[in-house]
Amino acid sequence: MKYKQVKWLILTIPTITIALWEYIRHEFLLDYISMDIGNLLSPILVFIVTLVFLRHLFSILENIQEELRKAKTKKAALIEREKLARELHDGIAQSLFLLSVKMNKFGRKNHLEHDPDFEKIKQTLQHVHEDTRQAITDLKYLPNEDSFSWTETIQHYVEELKNQHLMDVHLKWEIGESTLSSKEKVELFACIKEAIFNVIKHAKTNQVWIHAIEIDNGWICQVKDRGIGFTNKEHQSKKGYGLQIIKDRSRDMDWEFSIKKLDNETIIEIRKERK
Repeated sequence: MKYKQVKWLILTIPTITIALWEYIRHEFLLDYISMDIGNLLSPILVFIVTLVFLRHLFSILENIQEELRKAKTKKAALIEREKLARELHDGIAQSLFLLSVKMNKFGRKNHLEHDPDFEKIKQTLQHVHEDTRQAITDLKYLPNEDSFSWTETIQHYVEELKNQHLMDVHLKWEIGESTLSSKEKVELFACIKEAIFNVIKHAKTNQVWIHAIEIDNGWICQVKDRGIGFTNKEHQSKKGYGLQIIKDRSRDMDWEFSIKKLDNETIIEIRKERK
């Protein structure tokens, strides 16, 4: 039912009700109901009709108004997101691209192509540039909370890894939809993407395992690979930019973060234990 139809029904039903009542009373009920009793019954009849019909119509009207409010809010949010995405693209993204070009020229000019520190700076810059472009893409689309599924999001991401990066991803996800809050879902997904990005950049392998399980007092999420890994803490710190991001996110969410090497597996683990 449309908004205008509901509004006109609310306006006309009381009038029609009292008009019908007065017609029936005067034509058929004057011999049975006195004028005083008829006048007393008129507001009672209108009140009953209001309870039966108008309350339902008011509920429909409120729902329509709430849907309109949500639609306007989403539209305003999408406009702001598009504006922010455009500003990022025209500002930071282009500046990062220009900086990358100048850095490459600087490296060739000064023969720094094989310098480890210079390569690390280039990788960091590339990482920031890719994160910025991904943020621009994400800002262009307003997420639909009604259809949001955490499990589907993970599976969709796995399919992207397989199709775009030719990664062989083994997914075992056993954390329920209701276990994580909305903020925890966003932060954990960001940590998983950061861990996978770290594997793609440094591990020199196309196989990765994502395992997430619930435990008695919380949950555990692991990202494992069988790449080159690391041999000591010094080596880990040299390639630890992405790992530091995961560590910081975990600390902010009061999660436990660890990275270890067992046999030929490198394991990044995030754990939450309820207190």
